[in-house]
Amino acid sequence: MSVGTSGTPGAQDARRLPAPRGAGDTSGGVVAPDELPDGLVIADEHGSVVCFNAAAARITAVPADRALGRPLEAVLPLEDLEGRRWWQLTDPYGGLAIRTGQPERNLLLPGGREVLVSARYVRDRPTGEVRRVVVSLRDTEARRRTERSHAELIATVAHELRSPLTSVKGFTATLLAKWERFTDDQKRLMLETVDADADRVTRLIAELLDISRIDSGRLEVRRQLVDIAAAVSRHVQAYVAAGQPADRFLVRTEQPLPELWADPDKIDQVLSNLIENAVRHGEGTVTIDITPAASLREGEHAAGTEHTATSVTVSDEGPGIPEESMSRVFTRFWRGSKRGGTGLGLYIVKGIVEAHGGTITVGRAPGGGAQFRFTLPVGTPAHLL
Repeated sequence: MSVGTSGTPGAQDARRLPAPRGAGDTSGGVVAPDELPDGLVIADEHGSVVCFNAAAARITAVPADRALGRPLEAVLPLEDLEGRRWWQLTDPYGGLAIRTGQPERNLLLPGGREVLVSARYVRDRPTGEVRRVVVSLRDTEARRRTERSHAELIATVAHELRSPLTSVKGFTATLLAKWERFTDDQKRLMLETVDADADRVTRLIAELLDISRIDSGRLEVRRQLVDIAAAVSRHVQAYVAAGQPADRFLVRTEQPLPELWADPDKIDQVLSNLIENAVRHGEGTVTIDITPAASLREGEHAAGTEHTATSVTVSDEGPGIPEESMSRVFTRFWRGSKRGGTGLGLYIVKGIVEAHGGTITVGRAPGGGAQFRFTLPVGTPAHLL
C-alpha cells in the first residue's frame, strides 16, 4: 500500500456519503459519516485512509486527523486471534480479483482490544482494480455484556436447580428403597418436602420463560377487567393466613378508581413479588396505596384532570435500598440482601409492567424503607370498543 494524503479528491468525496434511498424517500439528503453508529474507515485505491468517522476514532482511540492520509494497515494494525497481521493475510489490493470483501469477524487492535471488523472491496467492474476499501468497526463490549449475562443466567439456573432436584432425588430414592421402614408421619414429611421442592423448580422454570419472552419482546398480555383493590386484598389475606400479623399491613384505596384492563395473572405476579419483598426484606408496617392517576409520570395526578392511569405503591419501614443501588434494582441478579431469591423477580416485574404500557419506579418511603410504585394505563382495549 502506498501512502496518500488527506487532500486527494477521494478524501473530499468520502467525507459525506449519499443516503440510501427507499421507494418513499424524497428527502434527497446525505448521511455524514460521523452520524453512523459504527466505525467507518475508507481507504482509496492507493491504500490511504480518506474517511475516518467519529465512531472509528472512539473505538480505536486514534484521532481522525492522525488517521487521514496514512496507510490503512498503519491506522488499523489489526491481528487475528492467532496473532497474524490481518492486512498481510487478506491483501485486499493484491489478492484474488474476484474477492468482494471480508465477512465480519473478531480481530485485535494494539493492546489486545477486540473489535468486530468487516470489509468491502469496491471495484469499477467485476475482477477490476480495487478503488476503495470500506471497513466497518464495531465495539464488542455490548456483545460481551450480553454473553456474560447469558452465562450468569445459566450459572444461576444451574445453582438454583441443583438443590431442589438433589432433594427430590434423595427423598424419592430413599422412599422407594426403604418404604416399609418409615412411619406414615415420616413419609408425609418427605413427600411434603418433595412437593415444595417441585414447586420451587416450577417457579424457576416459569421465571426463565418470562425472561425469555421479555428479552425477545414476546411477553403476551391477555387483558381483562381487573379489580386491583380486590387483588391486593387477596395477597394480604394470604399472608395473614400464613401467620403474618394482620396489623402489619395497611391498605389504602382512593376511590373511585378508573376501570383497569390488564392481565390478571401477571398483575398478581407483580403484586406477589413486591409485597413479598416488603415482607421479607423490610420491617414494620407494609403500606399499600392504590390511587387513580392522570398520567404515567410518577403516578401523580392533578385535581380536576381525567384519570387515565392507576398507581399502586408498596412501602415498608425497613432500612431501604442504598442510593447507589437504586439504578440496579430492576436488573438481572440484583439482590437487596443475602436472604434467598434468584435476583430475577424485579427484572420480571419491570418487564410485565412495561408490557402493559406502564412504568415502575423505586425510591425511599416516608418511613425510611423501600418504596416501589407501578403505574398502569387504564381504559377499554381497542378491540372491545
